[in-house]
Amino acid sequence: MTLFESIVLGVVQGVTEFLPISSTAHLILVPWAFHWQDPGLTFDVVLHAGTLLAILAYFWKDWFGVLLGVLPGRPSPEKRGGRRLLGLIVLGTIPGALVGVLAERAVETWLRSAAIIACSLIGLALLLWWVEKRSVKSRSLEGLYWLDSLLVGCAQAIALIPGVSRSGITITAGLFRGFTRATAARFSFLLSAPIIAGAGLKKAMELGAAGIPAGMAMPMLVGFLASFLSGFLTIWFLLRYLQRNTLEVFIIYRIVLGAVIFFLIFFAGFQP
Repeated sequence: MTLFESIVLGVVQGVTEFLPISSTAHLILVPWAFHWQDPGLTFDVVLHAGTLLAILAYFWKDWFGVLLGVLPGRPSPEKRGGRRLLGLIVLGTIPGALVGVLAERAVETWLRSAAIIACSLIGLALLLWWVEKRSVKSRSLEGLYWLDSLLVGCAQAIALIPGVSRSGITITAGLFRGFTRATAARFSFLLSAPIIAGAGLKKAMELGAAGIPAGMAMPMLVGFLASFLSGFLTIWFLLRYLQRNTLEVFIIYRIVLGAVIFFLIFFAGFQP
């Protein structure tokens, strides 16, 4: 693997993990388009570690509040807020974790096809368009309750289907519950940390004691940094973008990308 490939794949992971456009579709399509070899599970773990660090670094105040909330000491509004946020994140993580454990093998066996990815891209785009038009978009993160967290968590479980996009489906669920675009995205990102960490840990355990493949140390470091930096900047960009703009550009992009994949299936023999 060249350093150029590791940078490109790191940026693709960092950007598409947080934009509602499906990281799975892009991480399959980009190597196929350039005829790159699969870098392997180790490199995938490193890229996910980069995006996890981006979430931890960008929302460090929120995570500090969570830590403060679980530490012993005199009760305070800050501690209660930290405990409340932790409880909501844990509750929202449960559906995705359960579905991931029970259905991951079935999804990888039966649903990881180019046609399903294309259908998921277009299908969620249409759902997001409908919710974007119908949602009141008035609620803030302070008004998030257990039912909201559970519903967004159930939506996150659907993201196991390739092409759906974890951020896309959770932002859609947040809008459906009446949250502002920026609030829906913010909770989506916070909720993604345990899932990304869990998926990375599972893959790391599958690797066992295999170690770093020969010649991969530098590409893995570069890919990690590219994933972290691009992920951090993408979070920064999207939260600010959604304060003043709709999700229309991402809806159009998903539909176009889905159409492109269908074109490649029928005319270029694209099969991931």
